[in-house]
Amino acid sequence: MLLLSCTNVARGYDATPLFEGVTFEVHAGDRIGFVGPNGAGKTTLLRCLAGQDEPDAGSVALHAGARLGTLQQVAEFPPGRTLFDEAKSAFDELLATQKEFERVAEELAAATDESQRKQLSAKFDRLNELLRHHDAYELDHKVEGVLGGLGFKTADFTRGVATFSGGQQRRLLLAKLLLSAPDVMLLDEPSNHLDIDTTRWLENYLAQQPEGMIVVSHDRYFLDKVVTKILELHDRRVTGYPGDYHQYVRQREERYERRLKEYEAQREFIERQEEYIRRAHYGQLAKQAQSRMKVLDRLEVVGKPTRVEGPRISFQEVRRSGDVVFHTEDLTKRYGDKVLFVNLSFDLPRGKRLGIMGPNGSGKTTLLRILLGDEEPTSGLVQRGHLVFPGYLDQHLRVLDGEKSVVRAVWPDDDPSQTEQKMRDLLGSFGLQGETVEQPVKSLSGGEQSRAALARLTVNGCNLLILDEPTNHLDIWACDSLEEALKNFGGSAVVVSHDRYFLNRSVDLLIVLDGAGGSEVVYGNYDTYELLRAAREKAGPASGGRQPPVSGEQNRGLTPPARPGKTAKRKREVPYRKVADLEADIAAAEAKVAALEGALQTAEVYRDPARLRGTMADLEATKDALARLYQHWEEAVELDG
Repeated sequence: MLLLSCTNVARGYDATPLFEGVTFEVHAGDRIGFVGPNGAGKTTLLRCLAGQDEPDAGSVALHAGARLGTLQQVAEFPPGRTLFDEAKSAFDELLATQKEFERVAEELAAATDESQRKQLSAKFDRLNELLRHHDAYELDHKVEGVLGGLGFKTADFTRGVATFSGGQQRRLLLAKLLLSAPDVMLLDEPSNHLDIDTTRWLENYLAQQPEGMIVVSHDRYFLDKVVTKILELHDRRVTGYPGDYHQYVRQREERYERRLKEYEAQREFIERQEEYIRRAHYGQLAKQAQSRMKVLDRLEVVGKPTRVEGPRISFQEVRRSGDVVFHTEDLTKRYGDKVLFVNLSFDLPRGKRLGIMGPNGSGKTTLLRILLGDEEPTSGLVQRGHLVFPGYLDQHLRVLDGEKSVVRAVWPDDDPSQTEQKMRDLLGSFGLQGETVEQPVKSLSGGEQSRAALARLTVNGCNLLILDEPTNHLDIWACDSLEEALKNFGGSAVVVSHDRYFLNRSVDLLIVLDGAGGSEVVYGNYDTYELLRAAREKAGPASGGRQPPVSGEQNRGLTPPARPGKTAKRKREVPYRKVADLEADIAAAEAKVAALEGALQTAEVYRDPARLRGTMADLEATKDALARLYQHWEEAVELDG
């Protein structure tokens, strides 16, 4: 069913259009992701769709009886309300219907006139059906479910709304929108201020909703899980791509290559015709030349295609460090009664990238400070390797002097060998050039400041990058560029991030802090962690919370975890195999995944479409087989000891 249509919409400021000719439709069940570079006009277009801003041209039509809801950015609540009452106010219309239903029921019970009883009975049935259709008898249960899913505890339900932080109040606004279930939801960065567990719940919730929705998000993992179509706003136009974010990336590149070939073929055709016309515009071939001129006049010229390009980011060559960058044993950190982590042990080999994730307050930044030597652990050992030179990018970008020009802020104070041209070339490799490098750092956007800070680290010759939430200020394309730069970096890296897509593409080893003193070392990326988590959830309590080994990482210099002890037995689901044999198969599958992922980074594979398809299919099949091996290993350890 068609819910919303947008036809030839244009909007701009100061006679400069942000977008024009925007046309698309939203049907029931459509979950549309809306992406584009920062400043392209995504939020402005959402405001036009919501009726909060008027387009300069075109029309937006919300179709017959459809309700539209938008995620507010500013929280304003009536004074004195509790969290639960404010969330339940999303059902004000249904609550009013409930009161009317109760009144009609009372009148029906007291009515004696047969004609009046018949009218009241018909109204009673109509209201009852309406309430049942909207599950109005389960409202409290719905409110509890959504508030709990968004991270609120039962004890929070009776607290006054004013006692919650700004981020919590924004989660309350999201809860009210979800509970009100409008036919079309407009969601602008709905996963902001949510931890990974809460974001995972929101993804599952939205993916099961029948309403139509448009989601603006920089969270690529979120888009992959939720959306069924992508709209890209670029070069003032909107282009639609069916599928999730991964499929969008593939189709976008295929579309660009196809249009580029069309453009080049037409340019070649036009040049041949023009050359013929120049040579044959007189004499016996003049008529043919005129005929070809008419063909060119009627030709619909194909413009040269463009695509969103991320900033160029590349790190300089660095000095080789020792084989082990960090060696830690039994790290524990407490602040009074607050326990951040206990007995955390891991090694970081040279050239590898360690990711750290966990909820706010779980100790991620504290762990970075301990690794840097800026803070002491409560107990345990940290050893830094030989010739390791760290560079730290904190969330507030304090590595830069905001008052200095960009080129001067990046320039090392004690290195006379550097020149302004070298600094400009370096900044250019991070997508900063022209007049931008002469501006004060404080005048730059968050993304530009982040890239300048990364440039500052690399000019100092750091062979260990320690990055705290490096993607916070970057758009999707800048994140892509940073991921590629990290993969090509000759040194090592430790990154704290809540960006699961970034962790997936960038790290070889992952530490997960749970916020309650627990920690887990995962020998792989975020997808590996998700496989382990899903296997544990499927196994249930009998698994004892263990993780299977990822023994293939030995080939990449990582040490696998020791095999856990035997726990309560469960019924065998797969044929018997020795644990050692399964671990060998896991190692082989891990090595094959690594080899296939490496192959997908080479130009040779991409030049051969058949080989590319075969490699991608082989990679997916190997990952599926690996997931089954993990589950088989869990069962074998439990049943066979």
